[in-house]
Amino acid sequence: MPVDRRAIAKSADLKIDGRKAEAKEPAGTSTLDLAIRALEFLAHESQPLSLAHIAEALSASKATIYRHLVTLQRHGLVSQDPDTGRYEVGVKLLVLGEAVRARFDVVSAAREELMRLRDATGQAVTICRMVDGDLVVLDLIQGRSVIEFGTRPGTRFDLHASAHGKVWMAFGPPTLIARTLAAPLKRWTPNTIADAGRLKAEVDAVHRQGWAVAADEMITAVNALAAPVFDHRNQIAGSIAIVGATQFIPSPPDAAQLEKLLAAAQAISRGLGWRSSR
Repeated sequence: MPVDRRAIAKSADLKIDGRKAEAKEPAGTSTLDLAIRALEFLAHESQPLSLAHIAEALSASKATIYRHLVTLQRHGLVSQDPDTGRYEVGVKLLVLGEAVRARFDVVSAAREELMRLRDATGQAVTICRMVDGDLVVLDLIQGRSVIEFGTRPGTRFDLHASAHGKVWMAFGPPTLIARTLAAPLKRWTPNTIADAGRLKAEVDAVHRQGWAVAADEMITAVNALAAPVFDHRNQIAGSIAIVGATQFIPSPPDAAQLEKLLAAAQAISRGLGWRSSR
């Protein structure tokens, strides 16, 4: 579909003496707005553009657009061909886009499988990932039982007291377990693993077996059975778990539940480009 350049480049519809005037905005906002519009305009083009072309499309002077392009170029968001002098988006946008994709694509890729897992087990299902150094719930699907969990997207879990956390320490960057073992381990319940040596042994076992449980470790009478999800680089992209009362999710786990969980984790991983090395 062809891009409507004028629609992208359109500025405020105020005109004075036939010339466009900027809308009343807080100081600095209009300047930032023009820089963002220039970046968006370049992002929608399939080939590098001249300064004159960009300025005309954005209804701005070449001097003004040039200043913005220099700033964007300094931050790697725009690049300039040294031979032609034309501008295009820089590789920094690709890096930023990959960061956003890695953070959120796992949820959309997982949703259908999470629904199937909930239907197959009857238990609540959660998906988590590390966000800014914290283990965060990205999505939750309530189970079929009368018990409804108060966990919501945005909830943060301690790494040492949750099945999700054990999975991330087992399959994530080594700094995660190092940081956790170096800090005091809060005892949420009498069953919380608060000893660094025991926790290290538990995480090693999770790495060998490919799944984790945390019965009564964060909340009494509640258990979770979690497994990792991997991306196309064979790196952990998320973790999924079924969550329920310990009477419904025992520890050690029920073989049928574990099989369904691992099958869902593999299906989501394949959707993210993961391929088994075996």
